[in-house]
Amino acid sequence: MLKIVKVRDYMSTDLICLSPDTDLAKAIETLLFHKISGAPVVDAQRRLVGMLSEGDCLKGILTGSYFDEESGAVESVMSQADTINADEDIVKAAEYFIRQGRRRLPVLDDGVLVGQISRRDVLRAVQHFNDHGSPK
Repeated sequence: MLKIVKVRDYMSTDLICLSPDTDLAKAIETLLFHKISGAPVVDAQRRLVGMLSEGDCLKGILTGSYFDEESGAVESVMSQADTINADEDIVKAAEYFIRQGRRRLPVLDDGVLVGQISRRDVLRAVQHFNDHGSPK
């Protein structure tokens, strides 16, 4: 019955987003300041172009250190992002997290980033469903 619970009902919508041309050092500062482990990277029309994780940042730092270069822009180290549609059910999100081992998944509606769902959001949805038998 969890298939009646939609991603849009439990996704986070107050996202910290980065631009592809953001300097990596500034992006790291942003992640640390907001105490987040990653952020969506979006263009001017809020279309998702990638994700920047702590691991991506570390790779960028190591690469720059190895070649004795500046850190560069977010677009040079960001990862491709799998996504989920806002109207998908929460079970599909849970299956993705199990299969891919990721922590978060950007949520799109008509190709535009509208939120992000995490493993914790899925657990919150399950708890709410078990307690109340319906979506919030």
